Amino acid sequence: VQLQASGGGLVQSGGSLRLSCVASRRTFNDYSMSWFRQAPGKERQFVAGVSRSGRKIAYADSVKGRFTISRDNAENTILQMNALRPEDTAIYYCAAGFSRWDEVRGSPNEYNIWGQGTLVTVSS
Repeated sequence: VQLQASGGGLVQSGGSLRLSCVASRRTFNDYSMSWFRQAPGKERQFVAGVSRSGRKIAYADSVKGRFTISRDNAENTILQMNALRPEDTAIYYCAAGFSRWDEVRGSPNEYNIWGQGTLVTVSS
């Protein structure tokens, strides 16, 4: 089972990008899905997550009001990023974690399946 992340690129400050995470097969009904990011020299940090049902969503404070996460089925998780800033520059990873409960987890240690990462660069 794999996650394939795509949609990264170079954009000017204030621009938008749409990241997509596709699972290799339909097995993620019991998984919460999240996006993390890692900038050079920094730890991996939580960006946004959606619970297994899709009813619970959480965002990092730094992206609230600018980013939107959604999952349209068990295979596809989207991160719509608007009003991008240079400090959003990082490699973005999608991750899946089995969840007994309908919740969003913010620690990368809670996720055992990771995509390969997609680079987002925001120029000033």
